[in-house]
Amino acid sequence: MFSKILTSILRLRGGQPQSPSLALMLAVSYTASSFLIVAAITALLYFGLAENLKKLSEQIMADELDVCRALIQARSNDSHALREEVEIDSAVRRYQKFYIRVMNDNGRALFTTPGMDREMSAALIAREAAQQNGRVFWLKAASGKPYRAVVARVSRDSGDKEPWNIQLTMDLSQEVEVLSQHRILIWIVLAVAAILCPRAGIAAARWGTRPLREVSETARSISSSTLNERIRTEGYPSEIASLAGTFNAMLQRLEDSFLRLSRFSADIAHELRTPVNNIRGESEVALARPRTIEEYRETLGSCLEESVRLSELIESLLFLARSESPGDHLKRKRQNIATLLSGVQEYYDAAASEAGVRLQLDCDGEVIGDVDGPLLQRALGNLVSNALAHTPAGGTVLLTAVQQSQQVRIEVRDTGSGIPSESLPKVFDRFYRADSARTRHSGGSGLGLSIMRQIVFLHGGDVKIESETSLGTTVSLTLPSLEP
Repeated sequence: MFSKILTSILRLRGGQPQSPSLALMLAVSYTASSFLIVAAITALLYFGLAENLKKLSEQIMADELDVCRALIQARSNDSHALREEVEIDSAVRRYQKFYIRVMNDNGRALFTTPGMDREMSAALIAREAAQQNGRVFWLKAASGKPYRAVVARVSRDSGDKEPWNIQLTMDLSQEVEVLSQHRILIWIVLAVAAILCPRAGIAAARWGTRPLREVSETARSISSSTLNERIRTEGYPSEIASLAGTFNAMLQRLEDSFLRLSRFSADIAHELRTPVNNIRGESEVALARPRTIEEYRETLGSCLEESVRLSELIESLLFLARSESPGDHLKRKRQNIATLLSGVQEYYDAAASEAGVRLQLDCDGEVIGDVDGPLLQRALGNLVSNALAHTPAGGTVLLTAVQQSQQVRIEVRDTGSGIPSESLPKVFDRFYRADSARTRHSGGSGLGLSIMRQIVFLHGGDVKIESETSLGTTVSLTLPSLEP
């Protein structure tokens, strides 16, 4: 609400229609809330005082009326006692002065407090009392003073005598003066509150937003070269500490991303430099002196081989870059996973035979899943190619697929050399080679397993790898059988 009001004020003043600052909103909220609380408390005190004064005066009138009623009922012939109560007792009161008029049934005044006839006539009181039905009422005397009055009919000591009427009034000048002074005090309190509440609101807003300013200043000082800095969370309120912790977690993710990007950039430069230098070197050697046609053919063949490897490397890197947006490159279709595995087996069967490795498929029945067939075959091909490269002659590479409720589990198991335990956490990193003896010329680019894992992640699946040195490696792919 305050935000909308402040925005409207900015528009009327020609300012930018942007949201006001949090400190300003808090200051306005604190000011308005504290002022309203002070106003409400003073109003309650004022009305409580007025109600208590009213009850006090009504109680005094009721007591005096009971005394007069008792005298009339018990000793209506004792005129001295009645006159003393009516004419003398009221005179000794300084602050709650009251007037009494005792009248017979004919309307003639029998006893009257001195000065009452001058202030208010019997007819005026009777006319006002007729509209109140016996309740205490308020009236204004001829002198302008306010009075509270009541009229009662009292039976006399003998039942056969006509009852008398009592008109009792109380001067409210003292009560009105007390309330008037209290109202002046209220206006003074509200004026002071109107001055102090904004100051207190601004101070509270500044104090409340101080942690936010500190967090903002720390965040403003962080750049790409200082991502290792963190915002302290100690000494802050829980909400600000939670915000700082969330921001620190984001910084940690950014730092990790920058480190990976830096390493990736360095790896790309290193990987691309080797084939480019090879092509350049062979071209320079070929052009250094005249060559025979066979020598040129051999040089061009070598350059073509390096160009193909370079093209495959760039294609793999482009695929990994594009696959950062999950789902954008998938063309899912309900397919039999066993058929896809059979295609992979058929494609690598010749290479397996040449290496002296048995490539087997174990998949009973249909295993159905919503997958992108070509992408999944590419991932499985990377696994099979990697398994064949690390399995000695006489070994076995086994492909299996099993339907598990809402999932499909695919395994590629080999009886190769295995992977050292310290290398297992890194095998999916880009350009990582667990076998340091395999160079870029004798081995792959180190992107095969990274591409495989990325394809599985695009399908919403997961990858696990288990390996023992000299016993073999098992890679398990778990894919949802239905499209998420």
